[in-house]
Order: sequence, then C-alpha cells, then structure tokens
Amino acid sequence: MADAPAVAPASAPAGGDGMVTVKARSEGNYVPPFRRKQMMQAMDRASKEYQRLMWDALRKSLHGIVNKVNVDNIRHMVKEAFQENLVWGMGLFCNSMLKAQTASPMFSHVFTALVAVINTKIPELGHLLLRRIMTNFKKAYKRSDKVLLKSSARFLAQAVNFRIVDENVGFELLILMLEKPTHDSVEVAVAFFKEAGKTLQEVAPKNFMTVQERFRAILQEGELEKKTQYVIEGLFSIIRKSFAECPAMLEELDLVGEEDQITHELSLMDDNFDIRRDLNHFKVNPNFNQMQEEYEEIRAEILGDGESEEEEAKPAEGADTAGEEGATEQVRDMTGEEIQSLRRKIYLTINSSIDFEEAAHKLCKGPCENYTNATHLAAMLVEACAMSKTYLRYHGLLSERFCMLNIDYKVAFEDEFALQYSLAYNIETGKLRNIARLFGHVLQADALPWEVLQCIKLTEADTTSGSRIFIRFLFTELAELMGLAKLAVRLNEQCLEPYVAGLFPRDSAKNLRFSINFFTSIGLGGLTDESREYLVKMQAVQAAAPPPEDLSLDSSSESSSSSSSSDSDDSDSSSSSSSSSSSSSSEPKRKRRKRK
Repeated sequence: MADAPAVAPASAPAGGDGMVTVKARSEGNYVPPFRRKQMMQAMDRASKEYQRLMWDALRKSLHGIVNKVNVDNIRHMVKEAFQENLVWGMGLFCNSMLKAQTASPMFSHVFTALVAVINTKIPELGHLLLRRIMTNFKKAYKRSDKVLLKSSARFLAQAVNFRIVDENVGFELLILMLEKPTHDSVEVAVAFFKEAGKTLQEVAPKNFMTVQERFRAILQEGELEKKTQYVIEGLFSIIRKSFAECPAMLEELDLVGEEDQITHELSLMDDNFDIRRDLNHFKVNPNFNQMQEEYEEIRAEILGDGESEEEEAKPAEGADTAGEEGATEQVRDMTGEEIQSLRRKIYLTINSSIDFEEAAHKLCKGPCENYTNATHLAAMLVEACAMSKTYLRYHGLLSERFCMLNIDYKVAFEDEFALQYSLAYNIETGKLRNIARLFGHVLQADALPWEVLQCIKLTEADTTSGSRIFIRFLFTELAELMGLAKLAVRLNEQCLEPYVAGLFPRDSAKNLRFSINFFTSIGLGGLTDESREYLVKMQAVQAAAPPPEDLSLDSSSESSSSSSSSDSDDSDSSSSSSSSSSSSSSEPKRKRRKRK
C-alpha cells in the first residue's frame, strides 16, 4: 500500500483537463477551435467558465469584423456584426473601433459608415462611442497629443457627415481650436474642416461663413509660420471648388436613409461623460441565458427570421416579390412624431438658408416635395416669422413665392390668416406685429386673394384688443407698401365690396362711426372718405324721419313748453320787480350819504 502510485482516478483527467484549458484560455494561451467547441458543449451555459469562453470569442469576432471592413464588403460586415451580441459586447466593439481608427485615420469614413448602420438599430452603442471619442479628444487636447487629437477630430467629422452627432459639436470643436490659434490647433481645425466642411455648409451656412472668416483673419494676421499659412490657403482652394476633392460621403457608404437616421445631441463642453469602462471587462451575468434569448429576438427582427444562406441567396425576383408582400403591411404613426420631425426640418431649412430663393429650392426638393405638406409649411413659415425679434422681409418673400407656386399653398395660407386673426387675443404684441406685416406683404403682392378680409368685422363688440392691433399693423403695412391712395382705390373696388363690408359696417351709425374713428386714429383716415359721406346721409335720413310716437309727444311737448314759457315770464316779472325795488332802495342811501 505504501508503494502504490499517487495517481488520480480515471475520471479525473477529462474534468481536470477542461479546467486547465479554460485557465489557459483565460490567460491568453491558444486553444484549438475543435477543442474549445467540445469544452463548450460539455459546460453549463450559466457557468462562469462558459461565459468567459463566450466573452473571449465575442471579443475576437468583433475585433476581426472591425479590422476587415472596407468599402467593398461593408454590407456583408454589417450582417456579420449583427450576428454577434452587440448589446453584451458594446464596450468591446467601441474599444476595437477606437483602436482601429487611431491606427488608420484614413479609413474613418468606413468605420463611421459601419457605426451609422448599427446606430439605427442600437442607438445606445452609437451614443457610447461618441462619448468615448469626445473623451479621447479632450484628453489629447489637455496633453497636447497631436496624433490622437487629429484622429479623434477626423472621427468626429465623419460622425457629423453621417448625421450620427449634431453639427453643433463640429462648430464647438472649431471654436475651441481657433480661439487661441497655434500651429497644431490650426492644423487640426483644417483637417476637421476638410472632412466635414461640405456637410456644415449645407446644414448651417451662416456658421460656416463665420468659421471661414475666422480662418481668413488668422491668415491675414500672419503670426503663424509659413507652413500653417499654406495649409489654410489649401483649405480655401478646396472651399472654392465646393469640396469636390473632399466629398462628405461616398455613394457606396450611403446605407442609411434620412428617415432612419438617429442623431445624438451632445456637447463637447460637457465634462460629465460616462464612458462606461465597466463594459470593457468580463463580468458573470446570472441571467446570461435570458440575455442571449433577448438578443436572438433583436437579431431576428433586424436580419429576418433566421433564414438559411440558401434562402437568402435566392434570385432577385423572389426578393422583389417578398418585398412587395411586405410592403402591403403599412404601419401608421399615431404619436405625431413624423409631423414633429417634418415641422422641425422645415423650420431648420427656413432659418439656415441665406436667401428666400435658396430656402424655396431646398423646401421643394426636401420636406415639401409633394403638396400634401402645404398646411405644415404655412404654419411653420408664420411661426418662424413670429419668432423673429423684428419683421424680416425674407419671410414675406418666401411666403409670396409659395403662394404663387401652387393653389394648395395659397389655400393653406388663407386658412392660416383666418386662424391667426381668431387667435390674435392670445398672441404677444411683437409676434402679432410680425404676423400682420407678413400677411400685409403677401396681400399687396396679390399672392393671396383679398377675400381673406371677409373674416374681419370691425365693430366694438366683435373685436378684441389683440384683433385691433392685428388690423392696425396689417393696414399700416399695406399703406406703406401700396400707398394710401392706391389702397383706398383697391378697397373701394366693386368686386371686393362683399368681402370688405366688415371693415366699414353700414348696419348702424354706431358701428360705422367706430370704424371711421379707428382708421382715423391709426393715421389712415383717407380710407374712410366714402364712409363719412354715407354716415352724413344716414344721419340726415334719421333726422328727417319722424319718430313713431309723434302725436302724444307733440301735445306733451306743447304743454310743457307753454308752462315753461309762463314760468319764464313769471320769473322775468319777479326779477324786474326785485331789480326795481333794489334800485329804489339804493337811491335814498345815496342821498343820505350826500347830506352827511
């Protein structure tokens, strides 16, 4: 018994070898794929060892996908990426993406295109990656690490191009780099502007011009070295060619439609970014099986119902028929999100255009390509005009252009006129002035029919203080643009008489007098000449017509007049007697004074 060898039981090697292999795998040693597959089949799916092997396999797979992606195979790589559990490996994917982009900044547009597609389905991943890019950028800026700073700036530029992040981040970056320009900061700003300049020019032309002027001022100051000045001159050459050498996006990488884009609104000045470092390290998940099942549902929803490769490789005819069958199922959005998105696009297009012709062209080619959105366009034009501090002729010219473009826009502006007049009591005076002047411009250009004035009835009972302010600014603008004489002639035209009857109501002398006094008080008394003549005739007719109860009134008036005359005679006699008595009494007083 003492000489027996100390060996393990026969059943020990399999389990012991598996544990050793798992430990070797966790330490980074190579394990053949077939051996790893055997181990995973024999393990419990909820065990730590199994989850560790799955984590290592996921890291290797995501790292390979990121390093293999290029312009030609990006569609295939997108499918491979969704095959992996991106929710669980979110931190691994972001780490691989940042390392690959830092090593190869010239492929930033390819990496960003892959992220843009994934961001439409898993926006949390896109948000995390943006936070990490901005954190790297700020760290590099503090440490004066030019290489990391430039690569991070190029990554952010492509994120702006693919609409993953708002363009304000780009302008914040440029302001930070050009506020106190140095050789390195100007070089980084130029690299960013070359990548994202085309997009910034289209989205925010005013801010684009401001940045361009800042570059020109730095060049004219001449305080930087010649190399940096040549870099700025090269940038201006690219701008003059409309960024022909630096397109915002390649056609092969334009994989996401505008309606599917998810743009994150972040600020480069925010110091409270949570970059979730804990997602980079393995942690045992007690609900691992449930997490895998949930991602299986997400993957099936994104890629399909798990069809085989042979079914996916069917001819294009079969794919077209399947697409037609799927297209029959329409989903209606009852939350109003689509309308809000449309109104936001219209508002941003109006405020970001240089002149009204550019705005009209963008709107016709973009959100208002079909005339079904005419109501929303009219509402947003009026709202944009009301939000301005002062009235801008730009809004009037743009409204005039659309009213003359199509009858649908004209009807929409007619409805908007009636709506704004009915809500005048609830609108601020400054906004009311802008809205009234807008419609005054459109009316004087005959882009809007004058029949819209039929909703106005200018009486004390039918108007409020707000509606009277609206009428005042409306007609003051018309008189300024047309001239008072021409405006009076236009209002007195026979064809407009039924529509402007409410402005000069002739149903009673009181209402007509109120209208005349109103126009006279605002300095437009020349519009009331005919109304004054009519008022005089109306008063003359009323004075000539006897009242219905004239007989009784005449008898009573005669008796009252006779009594009043008798009373007056009595008072006259009494007054004369009193005066005579007073005079007689005053005479002896005078005589007595003389005797004394």
